[in-house]
Amino acid sequence: MSQKHEIFLSVDVETSGPIPGEYSMLTIGACNVDNPEQVFSCALKPISLNADPKAMEVTGLSLEKLANEGLRPEVAMQQFRDWVADVAGNDGTPVFVGLNAPFDWSFVNYYFHRYLQSNPFGFAALDIKALYMGATGSSWADTRSSQMAARLHPKSRGDHQALHDAQYQAELFRLVRSISQPSRG
Repeated sequence: MSQKHEIFLSVDVETSGPIPGEYSMLTIGACNVDNPEQVFSCALKPISLNADPKAMEVTGLSLEKLANEGLRPEVAMQQFRDWVADVAGNDGTPVFVGLNAPFDWSFVNYYFHRYLQSNPFGFAALDIKALYMGATGSSWADTRSSQMAARLHPKSRGDHQALHDAQYQAELFRLVRSISQPSRG
């Protein structure tokens, strides 16, 4: 039996606060790390009115507007799961990649389980911060995206728009991966 190949998917979410369940996931952005034009993006209806003012300021999103224009969470998660399955195909294993992956993965995992009873990424995520720390020997304090960018010189930038951030994270991941893997000449 052959092992499925890994499909790295960069995922970013914007939320109304620090924890799933009490706060809402507002937007999802995702892209195939190795084909960053292969994307998914959606806005969701909030599941509660709880909102951290600082989180809302960072996102620039409005709970009221999303309540009217966002997708119902079960529809959004079904569309996201379908996209993940399409990108991974029958012979791929999707791997969730994030910058501070525990935060984004916690919301995605919660929503997948709450609305669809399963998470296509399984129970784990690959954190770019941890990979960078291992690849460079940096301190944890030096794993902020601005510190990584100063060393890696990505062409793109993050802007707290989920899809843009997912594509930026994908670029950072590719750059970190290139310094952490020996050349295959």
